[in-house]
Amino acid sequence: MNTTNMKKVYSLETLIFIVVFFGLFGYLGSKMGLPNMMNTLMNTAYALLLDTVFYIMAISVIAGAIGSIFTEFGVIAVINSLLAPLMKPIFGLPGASAIGVMATFLSDNPAILTLADDPSFRRYFKKYQLPALTNLGTGFGMGLIIITFMIGLSPKDGGTFVLPAFIGLIGAVIGSIVSVRIMLHFTKKEFDLEEEAYEGNDKSIMRSDMRIVREGSVASRAMNALLDGGKQGVNLGFEIIPGVLIICTLVMMFTNSPTNGVFTGAAYEGVGLLPAIGSKLDFILKPLFGFTTAECISVPITALGAAGAAIGLIPGLVASGAATANDIAVFTAMCMCFSGYLSTHVAMMSVLKFPKLTGKSILSHTIGGLCSGISAHLIFTLVSML
Repeated sequence: MNTTNMKKVYSLETLIFIVVFFGLFGYLGSKMGLPNMMNTLMNTAYALLLDTVFYIMAISVIAGAIGSIFTEFGVIAVINSLLAPLMKPIFGLPGASAIGVMATFLSDNPAILTLADDPSFRRYFKKYQLPALTNLGTGFGMGLIIITFMIGLSPKDGGTFVLPAFIGLIGAVIGSIVSVRIMLHFTKKEFDLEEEAYEGNDKSIMRSDMRIVREGSVASRAMNALLDGGKQGVNLGFEIIPGVLIICTLVMMFTNSPTNGVFTGAAYEGVGLLPAIGSKLDFILKPLFGFTTAECISVPITALGAAGAAIGLIPGLVASGAATANDIAVFTAMCMCFSGYLSTHVAMMSVLKFPKLTGKSILSHTIGGLCSGISAHLIFTLVSML
């Protein structure tokens, strides 16, 4: 009998869980009243499903279709060719890793795992470079969807968020470079620098001058690419539902305030705990990220676990005036760079067969994510002065 994943019926973690679970909901219930807490919990989840999840899914479908047709007709291959010479001097990784950047930017963090499992891809890497693919992929996960989402928001004072979104993209790139470089610093101490990542006998070379396309005419290939990419967007939209409804609902309940100072059980009500904590840390957060209000801290905190849930918080902040252009730049950078890494790094490092380096990977990406937000704020401030 396999007992690897078995624990005693009663353990310390059971006690800790009970204390934390009933402590959190006990606090909410004591502030809101039990009936109001339950009504707000359900109403917020339902409102998020209708107002946010389906909107993100629609964006995912369009972004997936664009990414798929770009791949089918060689646009991604051209971009990859342009990026490849930059990877070694900037990230310290072989040029082939640019493919991983594009794959995760168009989809999500785990997309890089499929590439890492391909012998024709692994052969370009030294063994010490392979664990850093987790940090590289996470730094660009859901990038296209996040940027498209930010651009689609409407500022309260008119205009667009196009410039802040692209400044955020630059910040995310800086954060990913920091994350990968720190991770490589750790892995160089663990492995022989000349040890190859690929240990098989087949040394066939990946054809960089060729690409795989669908069968059929140009028109049928275009239509199939659009539909296949759209289907991937639908799948991603369904996958983010648990994260948005569970994480985002709880974060909102700890972030928002009651309606006109009175709890009614309506959607999006909360006890305002995170802003209170944020206000105590404002002397740190303001110079680092330039947040307009303390409520903004809820976005990067949520992005630690799920980028989809994090961007679901932003429309409400923008509509209320709690978030402005600078915040959008920082949100874009941190949502894209973090990409819910706390919920994916353990599994990704396990798939890559480097579980003992998970802690170092998480530490590296924590620093990288913070650097992404700081960089976005500084760049936005500099651009605003010009």
